[in-house]
Amino acid sequence: MKSPFTKKQLAHYRLRLEALIEELDALDSMTRDSRKPVELDQTTQGRLSRMDALQVQAMQEATADRRRSEKRRALAALERIDAGQYGFCVSCGEDIPAKRLDHDPATPTCVDCA
Repeated sequence: MKSPFTKKQLAHYRLRLEALIEELDALDSMTRDSRKPVELDQTTQGRLSRMDALQVQAMQEATADRRRSEKRRALAALERIDAGQYGFCVSCGEDIPAKRLDHDPATPTCVDCA
């Protein structure tokens, strides 16, 4: 299959995907401390404060999981570019419209298969 995009368009999507990966890595680095295990020392904080800290930690970990998933999607999209398969739905093989990829360059599927 011939790519539905020109080399210039593919380079544009590659840059966007690489920038997304860099942004996700930077966000992960900034929030790493908030995901560390919560100290359970009652002399330094009360029970409610610990519960709040545990809740914040859980939310930060869930956010980090979403970022890791998004990074995997972006890396897979870069692999599809390298393999000449970018812009084709991984489910049905049809072209993914440029507008959809402009909105989310890491998307692996067309609208019908999403």
